[in-house]
Amino acid sequence: MADRVWTIKDILDWTRNDLEHNGDEHPRLSAEWLLSAATGKSRVELYLNFDQPLTPAELKAMREGVVRRRAGEPLQYVTGEVPFRHIILRCERGVLIPRPETEILVAAALEGVDAAAKRRALLPEEEIVAEEDESLEPQAIQETKDLDQTSSASLTSPLSDGNVEYVPIQTEEVLQASETESFSEGNADAPDVSENDELDIEKVSPRKVRVADLCCGTGCIGLSIASEREDVVVWEGDLSEQAVSLTERNRDALNLTSRVAVAQGDLYEALPGELAGTLDVIVSNPPYIPSAVVPTLPQEVVGYEPGLALDGGKDGLDLFRRLLEGAPQWLAPEGMLCVELFEDSLDAAASLVRDQKGWAHVEIRPDLTGRPRVLIAVREG
Repeated sequence: MADRVWTIKDILDWTRNDLEHNGDEHPRLSAEWLLSAATGKSRVELYLNFDQPLTPAELKAMREGVVRRRAGEPLQYVTGEVPFRHIILRCERGVLIPRPETEILVAAALEGVDAAAKRRALLPEEEIVAEEDESLEPQAIQETKDLDQTSSASLTSPLSDGNVEYVPIQTEEVLQASETESFSEGNADAPDVSENDELDIEKVSPRKVRVADLCCGTGCIGLSIASEREDVVVWEGDLSEQAVSLTERNRDALNLTSRVAVAQGDLYEALPGELAGTLDVIVSNPPYIPSAVVPTLPQEVVGYEPGLALDGGKDGLDLFRRLLEGAPQWLAPEGMLCVELFEDSLDAAASLVRDQKGWAHVEIRPDLTGRPRVLIAVREG
């Protein structure tokens, strides 16, 4: 690459050809990502500036990126970021890379969020005032009164006869959302965050939907939910200290500090005890690959991504069993448990839910390829 002037078009074409010859399944896309990371330009801007020469620093960054990608390192680790639904997240080795299938998990969890928002909007006015009297400003109390007075829709719970349902999804919306540019938002009416980075539960309005994202990794699930719904407060937790640190950085970059708390812990141990029995949604993308399947995964996965985030035990359900066991203690009535699992494990997982009792509804949803991927279970009212 040295001793000549390289324009954006030159380096894009050269990189595409090089990666194609080195076995990259999507050489053009990889070349665009690498060049975007090296130049700071969006993919659209690259095509609008074909004749612009690369600076020596950009050329050096591009050279290093190509070498790493040639070796099979995941593109997300090379560029240090990944698009996920409506946000862009930092991504680094040692933490699981978010995947398009998990966007379906978020879409399912948002259904639980929206159902909970309707329930909370119908809370009796006197209950809201009594609980918020010492924690909200007068203006906020008046806003909750106005909301209660204008709420006239009756709450419908998605209950079934308990049989497993295979529900189709709208994949086009998910695919379009994954290409949307990042956005940040704040909320002036959000609860305060204390110095130890924990949300003060006493200051969380009863109107706010409460979500726990366990095994959070990059924070992609909980941060997407908080980004897309202003009436939500999220608690993120992970056993990995590195994952917790990365989630915190992603949260801060998205200006969601006031509504998202992050803590290290083993599943429910990451949550404040006061949340027990009040969560509207528990969502998780836990380690779920059966141990015998892990060695058969592509080298790009097993060679770079952490085994802690992949191996789910003999049948892939070790973590799911523990999530299910604790769910009744932590979920509010009609609360939702929403978990991504290995395609061959979903039927067994649904059976475990039915055997536990106390669940009004359980269903399985497919991923973008039509394989079973997400389990949704709703508690009885």
